Amino acid sequence: MDQPETILKKVFGFESFRSVQPDVIDRVMAGQHSLAVMPTGAGKSLCYQIPALARPGTGIVISPLIALMHDQARAARAAGIKAATLTSIDSDWAETQDRFRAGDLDLLYVAPERASGAGFQDMLGAVPLALFAVDEAHCVSEWGHDFRPDYRLLRPLLDRFSDVPRLALTATADRHTRADILEQLGIPEEGAIVAGFDRPNIRYMITPRAGIASQVKALLAEQPGAGIIYATSRAATEKLAGQIAATGRASAVYHAGLPAEERAANQAAFVASEDMVMCATIAFGMGIDKPDVRFVVHAGTPKSIEAYYQETGRAGRDGDPAEAHLFWGAEDFVRARRRIETEIEDGRRGGERTRLNALGALVETASCRRAILLRHFGEDPPERCGNCDNCLAPPKSVDGTETARKFLSAVYRTGQRFGMGHVGEVLAGRENERILSLGHDKLSVFGIVDEEEEPLVRPVARALQTRDALVQTEHGGLALGPESRAILKGEAEVSLVLPPRKTRKRRANRSANPVGDPLFDALREKRRLIATENGIPPYVVFHDATLREMAVMKPDSLSAMSRISGVGDRKLATYGEEFLAIIAAHQ
Repeated sequence: MDQPETILKKVFGFESFRSVQPDVIDRVMAGQHSLAVMPTGAGKSLCYQIPALARPGTGIVISPLIALMHDQARAARAAGIKAATLTSIDSDWAETQDRFRAGDLDLLYVAPERASGAGFQDMLGAVPLALFAVDEAHCVSEWGHDFRPDYRLLRPLLDRFSDVPRLALTATADRHTRADILEQLGIPEEGAIVAGFDRPNIRYMITPRAGIASQVKALLAEQPGAGIIYATSRAATEKLAGQIAATGRASAVYHAGLPAEERAANQAAFVASEDMVMCATIAFGMGIDKPDVRFVVHAGTPKSIEAYYQETGRAGRDGDPAEAHLFWGAEDFVRARRRIETEIEDGRRGGERTRLNALGALVETASCRRAILLRHFGEDPPERCGNCDNCLAPPKSVDGTETARKFLSAVYRTGQRFGMGHVGEVLAGRENERILSLGHDKLSVFGIVDEEEEPLVRPVARALQTRDALVQTEHGGLALGPESRAILKGEAEVSLVLPPRKTRKRRANRSANPVGDPLFDALREKRRLIATENGIPPYVVFHDATLREMAVMKPDSLSAMSRISGVGDRKLATYGEEFLAIIAAHQ
């Protein structure tokens, strides 16, 4: 039986493990139950793939989405691992089950609802099992942001095979969620290994929404590579995709309202592309195993800070520089609070409110975005990261408490039924027809905001809605929310962030790729041709980092090529000669 370090080099082409990978793998190899919390891109899959190859029997991987299972199995097979899936859309069920019973599979991917079935469990009892890997394990927890009831049915399966090591894996789990995962899956507390949540290669950028179409177009004009834009509705995804396509950039749409065949085709096109923009609802993402996504954009606020972390984490999984842009509006928080009160069961509302408040603090802060994110997950980061908008261009912060008290008073005095515009005009002392006819010019709050203070009114109203001090009525007016009392009584302050002045200077291309290097470009073109010919995404052939190292080291033999990071034995044998020929042609 090969040792994990030997498998790492022979199969995956890497010289050494990263971060907590060896700690996790050592526990699995020793037959112990574990939870691994590792940021996206930190190599979670190696933590079960390598023990599955090193231990006797087949590794069972429980994963929530068919597309994700297919992508992971395809990448595993490209590295020489015998992997298969048992999903509702697979046509080779009989062959896969025969291979499993014959011991001809290293990894078998299944969904949780299939894994908990009695028939499947009986099949598992016929052959040795190397391990159980429960991917996206936060789905098991009601504390988690993506709870899936089917995950709660896995414990009987795991206990039936109690001598088989179980490994839960997730990138997104706060302290409460981690404790719940351990309890639900029967993992001892000492089995929790937390690598940290930081993704230093991602640059976080957060901006108030002001004409989302023009904001997105300006961003895309400066941002190369493949990316995802999350919108809050199906109609918004289609509108944005059309606007992007009109600029000449390849785009596609993904949402639950599309026919399954169209969704699958659009996803396949995106996974295979190196520059497409996918406009999607949150129905898209967890099933994407694409490492070279260069940017993720939120055209509206995500439902929680955990969702934001997970969705932005789909950028830069290859470790190269990536960007995460969030364009937000106060109305996003109004809708989110309404959803919590109307769609979430009582027992989970408190946790959902806490998460939404944390997201509100993230978008409103003048301090480091990354520090707020990491503190939410229980870490103690430095005060500044140097790679978010607030660190790169520190904004000004002003005290808006007095303006906030005036605005709340005006909302109350006008009857808690008018919108931001009308309340603002009352405060500014506008003597228009509506104000005069309603008698609002006679109110004590009429004209109490002068010209110098007036520019703060709209940002204050947005901040008050974000923190639940103002809520929308069913007719679109504003009313006092639960957090207004503390502000009116002087027990809470309202700090406003004034973003730095915009400049027209274009950002430098932060891509780590040596654009313009003829050899690197030729290696990428060879990769594209191989991928097209074999019907696989380019990254399954080699990652950009591997091609960069080839362009720098210029190996002249298979032996030299084998020393390039990311070139395992199977890929060396399959693709080595073709890439050596490209390198030789550019000597």
